[in-house]
Amino acid sequence: MTIYSKIIGTGRYLPEKILTNKDLEKIVDTNDQWIQERTGIKQRHIAADGQYTSDLAYNASIKALEAADIQASDLDMIIVGTTTPDLIFPSTACLLQSKLGCPGIGAFDVNAACSGFIYALSVADKYIKSGSHKRILVVGAETLTRIVNWEDRTTAVLFGDGAGAVVLEASKEQGILSTHIHANGDHADLLTTNKGPSRGMDDSQTGPIAIMMKGNAVFKVAVKTLGSIVDETLEHNNLEKSDIDWLVPHQANLRIITATARKLKMDMNQVIVTVDQTGNTSAASVPMALDYGIRSGKIKKGQTVLLEAFGGGFTWGSALLKL
Repeated sequence: MTIYSKIIGTGRYLPEKILTNKDLEKIVDTNDQWIQERTGIKQRHIAADGQYTSDLAYNASIKALEAADIQASDLDMIIVGTTTPDLIFPSTACLLQSKLGCPGIGAFDVNAACSGFIYALSVADKYIKSGSHKRILVVGAETLTRIVNWEDRTTAVLFGDGAGAVVLEASKEQGILSTHIHANGDHADLLTTNKGPSRGMDDSQTGPIAIMMKGNAVFKVAVKTLGSIVDETLEHNNLEKSDIDWLVPHQANLRIITATARKLKMDMNQVIVTVDQTGNTSAASVPMALDYGIRSGKIKKGQTVLLEAFGGGFTWGSALLKL
């Protein structure tokens, strides 16, 4: 008997504080029109002082568990995709496990930048299909605004904080049909941070940790790469573009989302778009967009959904699933 991993519950959480483009005009040399024309972003959410990635993950996870109608004690594993952990160690997944009150089960983080949730979902899918685990909580959570250089208008306008979560369960019904993950470290310098523990974290030498990006180069590689993974995913499942009901893309930039939709020959009415309200929340963007699509009633049970993401590394990935 074939074992599938099926999403049985989703949840998302956004911090209360909202930073609009108009607000950004006061702190960096930019304007609302410029931001919207180039990114599609209107606002982003900012974590409060003392509110950490594990806190955002916890709030999203509680909603996902409620939607799945299970308790945290029913879980076999927790996997968190994040590039902005609370601490170097313990992992954010371990901190989340403690908050949820389910000690003993495996818990670990996956760092694949904006593709982190897809990577984590792929790992969880393999555990369930192997028969070793029955229920896994998969989370994408970020507090990216903590590593933004607010004087750099090319990156300050892009990022926001948030978390999304899904509960996977072993099922006889089709759920996740396939996952596909890739990376190319040769492009590491195009989207990166200026420091890390091994290279040194001394602020007196290089200033605070911050995201650095060569935007035009990233855009070109992202559009080409996401187009190729769409083809790979469809070919693997012997499907046509017309078989996809919904595209749930990484919410990085509206122009990249639109280009991917064109590749699929999909109307934008079949694409879940939240980037205007959240900005780029990295690993949190896909699960938050999926939860929005389901809770808004757009994505319905039985439909075929394509998830895809691209991020620093470079990393990229996709997941095709039946809901």
